[in-house]
Amino acid sequence: MYGYHGRFLKVDLEAKTTEDMPLSEVDLKKYIGGATLAAALIYNYIEKDMDPLSPKSPLVFSTGPLTGSPIPMVSRYAVCGISPLTGYWGEATSGGAFPFRLKGAGYDGVFITGRAEGPVYLYLENGSAQIKDARHLWGQDIYETQKVLKSQIEATTFSTACIGQAGERQIRYASIMNDRGRAAGRCGLGALMGSKNLKAVVVSGGMKPGSSDKEKVKALAKEAVSTIRGNLISVALREYGTLFYMDMAMALGDVPAKYFSKSVFPAEKISGQALRQAYTVENYACMGCPIGCGREVKNFRKDLDRVDGPEYETVGAFGPLCMNFDLDSIVEANHLCNAHGLDTISAGVSIAYAMYLYEKGILTRDRAGMEIKWGNGNTVVRLVEMIVKQEGIGELLSRGTLEMAKELGRDPDEAAQVKGMEMPMHEGRAFHGMAVSYATGPRGACHLKGDYYNVDLGGTVPELNIFPGDRLASEGKAEPAAKYQSLKDLYDALTLCKFAPLSVTQICQILSAITGWEMSPADLLSAGDRSVNLKRAISNKLGLTREEDRLPKVCMDTLKEGGSAGKAPDMDLLLKEYYNFRGWDWETGKPSKEKLIELGLSHVADDLYP
Repeated sequence: MYGYHGRFLKVDLEAKTTEDMPLSEVDLKKYIGGATLAAALIYNYIEKDMDPLSPKSPLVFSTGPLTGSPIPMVSRYAVCGISPLTGYWGEATSGGAFPFRLKGAGYDGVFITGRAEGPVYLYLENGSAQIKDARHLWGQDIYETQKVLKSQIEATTFSTACIGQAGERQIRYASIMNDRGRAAGRCGLGALMGSKNLKAVVVSGGMKPGSSDKEKVKALAKEAVSTIRGNLISVALREYGTLFYMDMAMALGDVPAKYFSKSVFPAEKISGQALRQAYTVENYACMGCPIGCGREVKNFRKDLDRVDGPEYETVGAFGPLCMNFDLDSIVEANHLCNAHGLDTISAGVSIAYAMYLYEKGILTRDRAGMEIKWGNGNTVVRLVEMIVKQEGIGELLSRGTLEMAKELGRDPDEAAQVKGMEMPMHEGRAFHGMAVSYATGPRGACHLKGDYYNVDLGGTVPELNIFPGDRLASEGKAEPAAKYQSLKDLYDALTLCKFAPLSVTQICQILSAITGWEMSPADLLSAGDRSVNLKRAISNKLGLTREEDRLPKVCMDTLKEGGSAGKAPDMDLLLKEYYNFRGWDWETGKPSKEKLIELGLSHVADDLYP
């Protein structure tokens, strides 16, 4: 079995037991790995109305067949479970060194159930596992946690994924952090980890699965490095990080401002160039990556000489969305989220919603306990602190925009979210392919499960007949958006960084050389379709219906300015075309029985259509 160890570690924290969970090659070929394999393993544990934070709710860390190989940009892992934020399928991914070292520990992933009596951490090393006491770590931020573990663990090289106070307090959009400030940020899986009293997962070892054709893998790795280094987006990412896009995005109307009511703002104040001019900025690269898109701000202040980030999504959320153009406060808010393990997107959108409500007089000074005015960077930082500490108005903001709207008696269409997860910093009004991707994505509003703006900016996938079109047009956009969604969903199965500019043909060749399986572009697309439909079925089992495949009105109202002025996606058209292409039932929102059987998911079909 090439590319895999052929086993997960199965952990029951309540029973304090660990054992091997064997994986068949049939299932690996079918589900590939990463988030898709996690979904297949989790599926039979799902019950209708399941509490995501119950002891029996699974938490899965998973790598893919590319993880640990010589191929560049494959040091990624997925962490999956039922989202405490949405109540539906949840997943997040992260990079750094942790994915390679998890694979090096001798496992393809970890499947965790139960709740420990007190704080614990898992230690995996070269095919063995221990559950260790973590009472001395509980209450520590993620940087201090990693520092303490470094002083205690004898292994020379290891990586840690852990939670901070947000996860310990089970805040609905708590993240899981690894390798200092790398974040598996979305869906609140840090809260799921916290509910199990699991402070950290520490991994070490040098156990590498073999490849079917080592020489071919080496040649393909060399070719991939050349492709990556020669790509213009790779050059921009290396120079300015993801913030390189801020200026262009504003011109296109792709950056939401003032809580999705504007798209024009002084982008030059918060661009990648502005960050470089304001601070000493260094690159950070995940293991095996020739780009290094991560940023580290040096000498931020006397008591904080090294700050991870910020990147585009974070700057957009704490910046223009709050009409805040003070870089110091954006960097500070990002650091607080990293240190305590909090999703910057959900936090920023929730704060911007509070500012919107304060301006309207809905959220008063008496209720908030403070002024919450647009553009005040100190207020942004203070509200992040209050969210983490669950103080005052921070407790309400920590529930996310949908719960905020319900608590305050507001129309849910005012909450900038899909299925309970806050909207990212790319506009469906500026790229209509993004609108349908947001509405239908496996985990709610997600800019990575089908980042279709990349296509309409000039990206092509000729093997799947995906080509650029009119970004402001809805007709005919759903089919290519669905294909692209399936392709990018598969990246989190392989696992492969979304910024890797490799062709579908290259990906097929790489997967075949590592595993020994023959894989065509059509096979790859089919695997992506299977992944999307399996995750959809999990959410259907948990109560998801078609009515939740929508964008809120606040993100649909046409704007009078900017690159999307007067334009809005035709969601009825997009969704009907999407459902028709996917083979989903318009009445229920479920994948049709025929589609599930076609994708080799007969057991799922039996569940959804008893």
